Amino acid sequence: MTRAPLPVRDGLGPDRLRMPADLGATTILEFLTTHHPGEDWNGRVASGEVVDEHGRVIGPDTGYQPTRFVYFYREPAPEIPVPFDIDVLHHADGLVVVDKPHFLATIPRGTHIRETVVVRLRRDLGLPDLVPVHRLDRMTAGVLLCTSDPGLRRPYQELFERQRVRKTYEAVAPYLDDVEFPRVIRSRIRKVHGELTASQEPGEPNSETLIELVERRGGLARYRLFPRTGRTHQLRLHLDSLGAPIVGDNFYPQLRRRERDDFTDPLRLLARALEFDDPLTGETRRFESRRVLEY
Repeated sequence: MTRAPLPVRDGLGPDRLRMPADLGATTILEFLTTHHPGEDWNGRVASGEVVDEHGRVIGPDTGYQPTRFVYFYREPAPEIPVPFDIDVLHHADGLVVVDKPHFLATIPRGTHIRETVVVRLRRDLGLPDLVPVHRLDRMTAGVLLCTSDPGLRRPYQELFERQRVRKTYEAVAPYLDDVEFPRVIRSRIRKVHGELTASQEPGEPNSETLIELVERRGGLARYRLFPRTGRTHQLRLHLDSLGAPIVGDNFYPQLRRRERDDFTDPLRLLARALEFDDPLTGETRRFESRRVLEY
């Protein structure tokens, strides 16, 4: 990927716009003000805050450059702060492993920009190149592996893509007295882009989870889950299919809207541990969450 000509600022990288080949604009400023209204382009250009793909400052009279890019910083809309800290478990050798709290998104997306793991860590640790090599849902807490060296991204991403990472999760859900554990659940999961929830449907399974019962506490129980695949909402769907939806789940079995400032009743799902053979050294590494699921 081509490196942006502007640095990360306050944890956020610059935005960019491509200049189409079929426009009759004379200058870049004309293109910006005409085709992307609603921004103070005159002020940004006058302040030298818009550059081309080579990092050259755009002026009021800079000629239009079809098919090229312009870069600039965009201030995101205000967000409600997530009132939980990120716990750093490991920071060395280009790796940053963190214990992500519930309610904090992993990457900037949609309405969650600054209140994300990536932006917080880039800003707080001074690591502009930090990226996660896998994802955790916003509502899921636990171990998240990141790299701060661009040269390390691919080797660690491939561990997850090739399913060479041994993942352990924990969940709190209703106790099932009529189900025998351990139990392997296999199903076909379908997730439609743009829809909040996924579903299970007939057909060849594309997901698999081993579920163990750890302990019972009244009408609830703590389960240990070992996913062999990584489908969207896989663990939530597999427990729900047994009749044990995870406590605090606002997606399954029924979609429940939550106010943006409601940080109570988190999803009781935790990425407890990651274990893998390091792609560079061959050393077995294991990182474990310090968080405890409440119930």
